[in-house]
Amino acid sequence: MKLVKPSLKYHESYCCYILELGNEERYPFPLDFAYDDFDALLGKLENFALGKKIPIGYVPSTTFWLVEKGEILGVTNLRHKLNKQIMICGGHIGLSIRPSQRGKNLGNKLMNLSIIKMHHMGVNQIHIHCHKSNLKSAKIILNNSGVLDSEININGKIVQRYIVEN
Repeated sequence: MKLVKPSLKYHESYCCYILELGNEERYPFPLDFAYDDFDALLGKLENFALGKKIPIGYVPSTTFWLVEKGEILGVTNLRHKLNKQIMICGGHIGLSIRPSQRGKNLGNKLMNLSIIKMHHMGVNQIHIHCHKSNLKSAKIILNNSGVLDSEININGKIVQRYIVEN
């Protein structure tokens, strides 16, 4: 099991992953990008990683896929830095596990690998946020040395903000 940069090699697996998600809210945000033109999707992800053609309000971020035996099991998106809005709600790391792979402790593995990547990118204080009602995400963050920093109310939903320090 390893983190890989998105590539054409995983086209079929990616499409199946998106179909598996169905109508559930998609995290991290790149899972919402159109994928009917897969080459364009790969180009857009690369542009985000390079800090090119990024919409206003966004910051450079790199997407990785957690892969085993040619199948995408999870997705992580690592923001290189935070702007004011993302500091309040968003954080450095967004991740998800493919629905058919949930309950196998892959969230902990993916979070750990994501934190290691962030440290290699020179980010020593990592902000990770989740909704207070998302107990599984909170547990994953806590299992990976996250310390609750604060809670804020955003449109009636409580967002917990955790910090992981190197």
